[in-house]
Amino acid sequence: MEAIIEAFLDQYYSDTGASRHTLDAYGRDLKQWAAWLKAQGADLAVNEAQVLQWMVVLGQQGISPRSVARKLSALRQFYRYLLRTGQVEENPTRRVETPKAGRKLPQTLGEGQVERLLQAPDIQDPLGLRDKSMLELMYATGLRVSELVNLPLQALFLQEGYLRVLGKGSKERLVPFGEHAGNWLTKYLREGRPQLLSQSNDPHLFLSRRGTAMTRQNFWQRLRRYAGAAGIEGKLSPHTLRHAFATHLLGRGADLRVLQMLLGHSDLSTTEIYTALADQQLKDLHARHHPRG
Repeated sequence: MEAIIEAFLDQYYSDTGASRHTLDAYGRDLKQWAAWLKAQGADLAVNEAQVLQWMVVLGQQGISPRSVARKLSALRQFYRYLLRTGQVEENPTRRVETPKAGRKLPQTLGEGQVERLLQAPDIQDPLGLRDKSMLELMYATGLRVSELVNLPLQALFLQEGYLRVLGKGSKERLVPFGEHAGNWLTKYLREGRPQLLSQSNDPHLFLSRRGTAMTRQNFWQRLRRYAGAAGIEGKLSPHTLRHAFATHLLGRGADLRVLQMLLGHSDLSTTEIYTALADQQLKDLHARHHPRG
């Protein structure tokens, strides 16, 4: 069996150019399948019911639907190879449906946590004033971190109250930011950016200590520092404020398609995950505070 699996992996790599990571994962999955077959006293010529039985066993072992789906994918490719090379007469995975993996909800913050986070930077320092402006702008617009750090100064229309953002796939969109974020941007442009600009004449809106564009990593490090100072525990991502922007807007009645445009999602289904997150937050709130929750 091991020799057959190795021959399949070699052929699969030759046909698809799959990565070493994929080949290793498929190899582990197929060896697990082979071990299960041996325990059942079965050979390669199994039927659909046996494949389904194996999937049930995997679920009972606590393996996630996403991982089961990957194992089934490996098995499908393997049996297509066996069928093509005449080692089996039918593919038992042909009609087996892939288990639904479910959507992983993004990590976000409550409004009180966001408020504490926004208060964390020291606005008496040019870098702190820059960070305050960045955090306020990200929460006001839902920008991606890459969009935020790459904003050129000319993309800011301060008086009109919007940004011209170049998003994924070089798609441009206009994003409003509101009066509050506008006030902090004005303060940063007057008091913070000139001190950071030095002699570089860099065109980016937000500058590092050296007077050049910030990196995603630099922003992420500072975000974590401010989260710690604000007493915010748990896992954060660089997009935490983007997720907070989306869920808080939905919670206050924003239209889903308007949110899609603001976030720059090409597909509405990507935006719909925030409705699931908002629903989950309502359930948690009910469970915590309702007398019969």
